[in-house]
Amino acid sequence: MEVPISKDAAWKDLEEHVNAIEETHLRDLMTDEERVMSMIKESEGIVVDYSRQRVLPETMTKLLKLAEAAKLREKIDSMFSGEHINSTEDRAVLHVALRAPTTEKIVVDGKDVVPDVHEVLEKIKVFSERVRNGEWLGATGKPLTNVVCVGIGGSFLGPLFVHTAIETNQEAMDKAQGRELRFLANVDPVDVARALNGLDPETTLVVVVSKTFTTAETMLNARTVRTWITSALGQDAVAKHMVAVSTNLKLVKEFGIDPENAFAFWDWVGGRYSVCSAVGILPLALQYGYETTDQFLQGAWSIDKHFRDTPFDQNLPVLLGMIAIWNVSFLHCPARAILPYCQALAKLAPHIQQVSMESNGKGVAIDGTTLDFETGEIDFGEPGTNGQHSFYQLIHQGRVVPCDFIGTIKSQQSVYLKGEVVSNHDELMCNFFAQADALAQGKSATDLRAENVPDALIPHKTFTGNRPSSSILLPELNAYTTGQILALYEHRVAVQGFVWGLNSFDQWGVELGKVLASQIRKQMNEARTKGRLMSSQDGHNASTTYLMNKYLSGKAQLKYADAKDVFPCDIIASEDCKVPSDI
Repeated sequence: MEVPISKDAAWKDLEEHVNAIEETHLRDLMTDEERVMSMIKESEGIVVDYSRQRVLPETMTKLLKLAEAAKLREKIDSMFSGEHINSTEDRAVLHVALRAPTTEKIVVDGKDVVPDVHEVLEKIKVFSERVRNGEWLGATGKPLTNVVCVGIGGSFLGPLFVHTAIETNQEAMDKAQGRELRFLANVDPVDVARALNGLDPETTLVVVVSKTFTTAETMLNARTVRTWITSALGQDAVAKHMVAVSTNLKLVKEFGIDPENAFAFWDWVGGRYSVCSAVGILPLALQYGYETTDQFLQGAWSIDKHFRDTPFDQNLPVLLGMIAIWNVSFLHCPARAILPYCQALAKLAPHIQQVSMESNGKGVAIDGTTLDFETGEIDFGEPGTNGQHSFYQLIHQGRVVPCDFIGTIKSQQSVYLKGEVVSNHDELMCNFFAQADALAQGKSATDLRAENVPDALIPHKTFTGNRPSSSILLPELNAYTTGQILALYEHRVAVQGFVWGLNSFDQWGVELGKVLASQIRKQMNEARTKGRLMSSQDGHNASTTYLMNKYLSGKAQLKYADAKDVFPCDIIASEDCKVPSDI
């Protein structure tokens, strides 16, 4: 059993060091140019400025000693070498292999997996090109110009993030002309209606993403979309209009999809880390062409190499990860805001929310012992300047929330109006620069009195400042830099987990609710087909029993002489359709 990192002298040293930090203020620290410049790092075209974090050079030295004590270098090497570091599931953790070039060799259980990865990538390239150039046609001979990707969790959030990031990049836009990519994740029928609204089954290709082909929500959605297709085009249309990303070829075939049209991935790819596998690359290649997705993979690999090979004092993911540990475990900040000043990164925060919180939202160490310190953080965010008119009030004058400000030097879409002082993107970036300084410096009562602010308003207009943030500046946002920002955050999360002593690559916390939902599903079927309500004999507490009965009393009893499919009329126009309120 490992000794918790919190018992190490390096941890104790940092705990004592907090007292020295409490005597400082960022307003003063930011006047030390030597300190500031030592905390601006640039690598792979990315600038990371952590000078507005509540750290001294001495703090960073102590944090890197903590990394050494936690054997961070050895753990990174173990991940890249294919060791089974996900011990609770006895699996390697190799999302880095998904973007490794053919010149790399990454071995899992005695086998180099890089050739396997590129075999699947080549299959994606060939298939996506056939669909895009009209060689692969739908059942009625029409080109398939619309793609609906059915998946949940990492099978949804990662691909959606990348799609949103590059869809307004001019090069990607040109390659996506005449095509549309949509995602269906939630089992809520509203999501089905929105995903299929306005689409024609004759021109739609569906990608079903489920490693085991048993994920309850995904498979119900897949069956729903299959019915949408077959009701219009017949049963045989499934083979032309549906493909799979899965390893369970038996269930893929039983579903009606040709196993030849199933794209593999591996058990060493966790769902939240799977966007660089067929999970993300297939739908993205169908929309933007394989060359674009290859640029995305190259960008991710550039940060992978940087993470693997760069000394820690210049290593961007390591520095960001160690600062996050400092904020969470020593300064006791429970949350972190991801604030991209780039609308195209609108889905970054939701994706990293899963990557971070599902990875490090743990209360026990990798050996099962209970932790005696805080780990994980509550991640949230919104693009600037939208967030400024939403929750910035709290981060300026309420709780202390460390922030990541992310900006780009070049905009994907430039707008400048004659007579305006600055361009639209300049206006956006003025706020990017200003907000970080406002959080750090604040505004004192003395400043306010000098401005003749009435005494009664001074407490309300005072900003304490000393609120930490990092600034990340990209040259522009394209497929390559989207891959970079993805890998930067993935490895930052890994650093935290490695130092805290967690298993950042399992997710047992999501299981219990699914088990209970399975039990309720059986009772729901009986209640709705037999017209009965729940009772205490069903085994639920009084609250659940009441809420279920309230729900059931407002639903129609499912009674049909013959079982049949029932859809809202705006999805399928047939005699079997019903208005949504009837279902």
